[in-house]
Amino acid sequence: MSSEIRLAFAHPAERAEATATDGPFDRISLRDHIVDVEIGAFQAERGVTQRICFNVVVEVRPLTGPIDDDVDRILSYDKVTEAIAGELADERLNLLETLAERVAERILLEPQAERAFVRIEKLDRGPGALGVEIVRAKGQVDGDRSAATETLDPELVYLGNAAVASPLLTGWIDRLTAQGRPLIFCVGAPDAPAPQTGHRMAQRRIDLLAIEQNAWVLASRDDRCVVVSTRTELDWAMRNGQTCVWAPSKIVLDAVDGPSAQPRDAVALAAWFASTFNAREMLVIGAGLPDQASVPLRHMSAERVDI
Repeated sequence: MSSEIRLAFAHPAERAEATATDGPFDRISLRDHIVDVEIGAFQAERGVTQRICFNVVVEVRPLTGPIDDDVDRILSYDKVTEAIAGELADERLNLLETLAERVAERILLEPQAERAFVRIEKLDRGPGALGVEIVRAKGQVDGDRSAATETLDPELVYLGNAAVASPLLTGWIDRLTAQGRPLIFCVGAPDAPAPQTGHRMAQRRIDLLAIEQNAWVLASRDDRCVVVSTRTELDWAMRNGQTCVWAPSKIVLDAVDGPSAQPRDAVALAAWFASTFNAREMLVIGAGLPDQASVPLRHMSAERVDI
């Protein structure tokens, strides 16, 4: 029992050696790699960074021929640090477990990698280190990540309140869906003013929730419209022909490089969202255009029938 406890807290390199099965494998390791990042599910962890420590061991199949001192023939340490940096840059995460899974998955996409041990610890949440450790083998993760991240070309449409309430809405959706591209609607806040707090972070959340209330109003106007709040939901919906209405809170608050536009500048905020899809343009119906936007905007009156 004492050896099992010692091994449970040992470095992933020792865990890898102790649990080796059908080898022999070579191992590369990354020890005590510390980065400052915003992560965590608690409100106190939002808007601040904390130190996160990574210890990673990757088991790789030995090369069958000579290395010839050629870096292109081996699994470089850079691939491990790039996997960490890439996942941290993708989006703000709440859970170390999610981050560990994604880092392991990215590492195991490398042809030489067979098994990954990933330990991640928060160093600033208490007197000790708080963390998780996972072990993943190549057969345990989805190897076809390229299909999951296939670039889609959605149609982004912002609807002003006049457009949301328009009797022409159903016809617009008919014409837009007939184009065969995934369709995502964005809206702003309803005309009724939201509560005002004078507190910047609280007000931002209130204003985002006001937009989400209006998203549900739009969804109630046509059963084809489904409110979605995460990129996972959006990706699934677009691949399955579902018309989406964007509820912005989670994506905005979890963005690593978040929008400069505030929720009250709803068209500019929607344009930022459109830019995350590398959208060619965003159609704006029944609302004014901002001075600046992250993507080209095309304006249309809420009285116009054809699109």
